[in-house]
Amino acid sequence: MLNHFNIKANKTGLVFKNGKLIRVLSSGYHWTFFGESIEIHDMTQPFYASADLNIMLRNQDLAAMLEVIEVKDGEIVLQFANGIFKEVLTAGRYAFWKGILDYTFTKADISTVFIDQQIPKYVLETVKVRAFIRKFVVASTDAGILFIDGKFEKQVVSGTYAFWANSTSVEIKTVDLRTQHLEISGQELLTKDKAGLRINFFVRFKVTDVIKALVANKEHEKQLYILMQLALRESVGALALDELLSKKETLGSEIIAIVSEKANELGVEVSDAGIRDVILPGDMKDIMNQVLVAEKKAQANIIMRREETASTRSLLNTAKLMEENTMLFKLKEMEYVEKIAEKINNISLSGSGQIVDQLKQIFVK
Repeated sequence: MLNHFNIKANKTGLVFKNGKLIRVLSSGYHWTFFGESIEIHDMTQPFYASADLNIMLRNQDLAAMLEVIEVKDGEIVLQFANGIFKEVLTAGRYAFWKGILDYTFTKADISTVFIDQQIPKYVLETVKVRAFIRKFVVASTDAGILFIDGKFEKQVVSGTYAFWANSTSVEIKTVDLRTQHLEISGQELLTKDKAGLRINFFVRFKVTDVIKALVANKEHEKQLYILMQLALRESVGALALDELLSKKETLGSEIIAIVSEKANELGVEVSDAGIRDVILPGDMKDIMNQVLVAEKKAQANIIMRREETASTRSLLNTAKLMEENTMLFKLKEMEYVEKIAEKINNISLSGSGQIVDQLKQIFVK
């Protein structure tokens, strides 16, 4: 019994008899005989074998028409058709028709960590590939350290980093390179003269050595906090309360000089530091207020005495001048007569004698 059929363009027919591939038919009109069956395959699609592929490839005609890709465990193959990414092939054996589409394949070893630079970045962003990678982003203000299996690998700058997702652990630790602010608040301290007080202190710093900060030291910011805290205690403990209050504005620079070398060992540079607040206990405030009032009173008394001394000295100098100069004495005498006369409404004078002499007699008496 004969069967007549037509195979259209871009399609291929596979003729089987008793489950065995016996011939391959190209496009056109064909006949099949009794006991034969035919499969029509679209050559624009991957080849899906209805039987064992290894057995089917024994047919030389079919083997010549197919490109076979083998993907091992720990590998993937990126399939491109006419330069466009199509599929991710995992472990297995695949076959594709030749001649219709221009297939290219890129093999990647995903048992390693690093991704081959030949793989385009846009492919790594596709949904199909994203499941096979892990991605890290280092911000533009940061720098980072790459650790593979917990071991230091290299320093990395800002950017996006992708690695194959496998059993190997990958981590990127980052640190901010901008100037940062550290508060050391509520420090209960004793001065040299045993005055108890509470100080709020601040520090401005930035990371200058990423490897020291993230590899050579653990939690560099906490270590810097303790370093500044101890330096503050040391500096305050060496000063009496009055000295501390008078040096409050400059104490920060002195502390920076103390800690700068140890801060460099942490990979950081301290640029500024200072006391924000000095908080005294209530009884200490009262004592300080009393001392301040007493000081102001003493200063006022000194000023009053200074002015009295200056006034007395001026009078003494005037008296000496008048003693040496009769005319000056008379002028001074007339000045006082004038001042007194301003406060008198009526003056009675007799007709005899000089008027000035009479006035003099009146005021001298």
